Amino acid sequence: MISQPIPDIQSLPDARNIPIDKVGVKGLRYPIAVKDRRKGRQHTVGLFDLFVNLPHEFKGTHMSRFIEVLNEFRGEISMEKFEEILEKIKASLNAQSAHMNVEFPYFIEKTAPVSGTPGLMSYTCFMRGALGERFDLIVGVEVPVTTVCPCSKEISQYGAHNQRGMVRVQLRFKKFFWIEEIIEIVESSVSSEIFSLLKRPDEKYVTEKAYDNPMFVEDVVRGALSRLREKNNFPWYRIEAENFESIHNHSAYALIEKDFSPQPECFQGATPLRYNGSP
Repeated sequence: MISQPIPDIQSLPDARNIPIDKVGVKGLRYPIAVKDRRKGRQHTVGLFDLFVNLPHEFKGTHMSRFIEVLNEFRGEISMEKFEEILEKIKASLNAQSAHMNVEFPYFIEKTAPVSGTPGLMSYTCFMRGALGERFDLIVGVEVPVTTVCPCSKEISQYGAHNQRGMVRVQLRFKKFFWIEEIIEIVESSVSSEIFSLLKRPDEKYVTEKAYDNPMFVEDVVRGALSRLREKNNFPWYRIEAENFESIHNHSAYALIEKDFSPQPECFQGATPLRYNGSP
């Protein structure tokens, strides 16, 4: 029996003469391994967007090839591998440009400041890369923090309002860096870092440390920027601090963005990759 060839509909011509900027797969969850400064490698789960451009003459792209490439590289998704992955996507799909976004939880073991009790802290990390005529990569992390309001402390006879906050840092870079370095910079720029596990002596320590180190969101972004400058490694950065106010029905927010290098159009006004319904 002679089997009939299976038609390849995606490769059929399209007569509308309309190219597509990005086509591919979005919101794909896949197990991956990422670099870990302490352990060498950490296994986690990435949430991926994978795209290529589609010339006007083709009806569609081959979606399965994105997964094939991702499966080949899932043993290490890193800054150093990003360009190679995008090159492979371009070659596999015969495209002129390729894009990959990945977001993943990254875990760091932190010991409580007094008792030394260990616990795992989760940080959201992301990488956003594009490869066309040249390669571009943005790496970022979201760091949960706590702050105490300097104004509240100053005007109150006792106590001061404090709140959880989130600091988001996005970077272009000249040479490899550990994501732990950025987390440490952020956590040294706030009233206090936070921990997943605290005993009573630890809670006392953290509360008093934060009270002795009040910060506005303006202080947070300026402090983080000052420390990033000392690294002399980041030609572009975007630092955001958001406090989820405890005595207001709104958040306090501050942003600093600096660009010392030409910025590709595909990343102008770049924001972190989010999958909660926001773009």
